Amino acid sequence: MDYKAAGAPKLGKNAPKHTEHNTHGSSKKPFGQRPDKAALLARMKAAAAAKKAK
Repeated sequence: MDYKAAGAPKLGKNAPKHTEHNTHGSSKKPFGQRPDKAALLARMKAAAAAKKAK
């Protein structure tokens, strides 16, 4: 008999083990706030313009 296949399988948890360490802007994370999307889009547009200029 195959005993390793007995029992219900353990389901995966799609969450980090310690959420308090991973949240943006908390005292545990030294990187501070998450940057806003407007700054990201401005950086992407500047990079695309610089690449196009070359």
